[in-house]
Amino acid sequence: MDIEADERRYGSKRIYQRLGPASGQPDRPSKVCFHWQAGRCNRHPCPFLHSELPATQGPSSSSKRAPQQNLVWQNPSTRGNGGGPNGGNQSKWGKGRHEENTRRLNGGVGTSQGEKVCKHFLLGTCTFGDRCRYLHSWSIGDGFSLITPLKGHQKVVSAIALPSGSDKLYSGSKDETVKVWDCQTGQCVATVSMGREVGCMISEEPWLFVGIPDSIKVWNTQTGAEMSLSGPTGQVYALVAANDMLFAGTQDGRILVWKFSAATNCFEPAASLLGHRLAVISLVVGGTKLYSGSMDHTIKVWDLTTLQCVQTLSDHTNVVMSLLCWDQFLLSCSLDNTVKIWFTSNKDQMEVTYTHNEDHGVIALCGMIDAQGKPVLMCSLNDNSMRLYDLPSFNERGRIFAKQEVRAMQAGPGIFFTGDGTGEIKVWQWAA
Repeated sequence: MDIEADERRYGSKRIYQRLGPASGQPDRPSKVCFHWQAGRCNRHPCPFLHSELPATQGPSSSSKRAPQQNLVWQNPSTRGNGGGPNGGNQSKWGKGRHEENTRRLNGGVGTSQGEKVCKHFLLGTCTFGDRCRYLHSWSIGDGFSLITPLKGHQKVVSAIALPSGSDKLYSGSKDETVKVWDCQTGQCVATVSMGREVGCMISEEPWLFVGIPDSIKVWNTQTGAEMSLSGPTGQVYALVAANDMLFAGTQDGRILVWKFSAATNCFEPAASLLGHRLAVISLVVGGTKLYSGSMDHTIKVWDLTTLQCVQTLSDHTNVVMSLLCWDQFLLSCSLDNTVKIWFTSNKDQMEVTYTHNEDHGVIALCGMIDAQGKPVLMCSLNDNSMRLYDLPSFNERGRIFAKQEVRAMQAGPGIFFTGDGTGEIKVWQWAA
């Protein structure tokens, strides 16, 4: 944006401001004005260049604090278990959280650690390279680091699965493929065309379930057997397995149920749970309950024994994007910019015991244990960033940044994965 100056006072200096020094003007330092690049310089004359540097002085190939690339990563033989927040006392949720956790600072992406990540680096447009005053990094925080990116998908990574005991990682995408990655080398060893966009994917030994429009694809990763489950109408957004049953949240608001038959080694239709008015996009099982989150802004609680809805939770004011069970707590997130912690009261009814507020919509949750055995919650926001919080205090311990929204997360022992809207998967590890 140009500054409209009074020409009677400044003459032609407004033109000079945007184009740099004219012939005959004394030489200036070979440094571009940061405020000019942002379109808000109001200095007349400015001591720095109002033009881009020559191409020979463009972005450097190396970046400040650039993470190591192309390292070998391994998937340990067993999946990491969640565990619960310290203490298990509902009154401890949110204790110790500071308001500056979500502070934004001008010129960069602010964090509670006081550091700033270059916004232009995240967009791939920073022209300063090593001379940039802000960090060129995909994360800020202690205790975790980027191992390597996995590139291959052409569109949004919608799901990541890490089967227990397997040396393979599976990723599904809206590019209509499922990719298989070797955990020893980080290389893609197979690409399976689904013919439709992948909406979700889970692994439940030895099965891999992939939700696509109007169907669920099933593979036995040990025998190679495969089958298709019909019944869904529209996209399958969520899958969860429990008690030898498979539950699928669909676009038309139903939750379809299949029961595994050991006699036929197949999944047979068992029920259709009705109650949501719009698409069911998140499912999770905790104890004897199934929880479903929907675009209708509600969470429904279902009894796993009777498959009846026993409670409807209506505290969110926008789409319920993700659900997570942790010990006796239910965590939910929504595009209403909140994460809510639910606890069962003495009346056997779920109530909100703590609400954590963000500046942006929350689109996904993932819980894990760090290298020190501490519980950590990852929250993906629709500002293309992720927040890492210690539980139950909700003290921020770090941030992860992406070019586009992170839609898929998966935790393993000492390792975790994020998949974003560009199709890239990043592999992260916890520091010992």
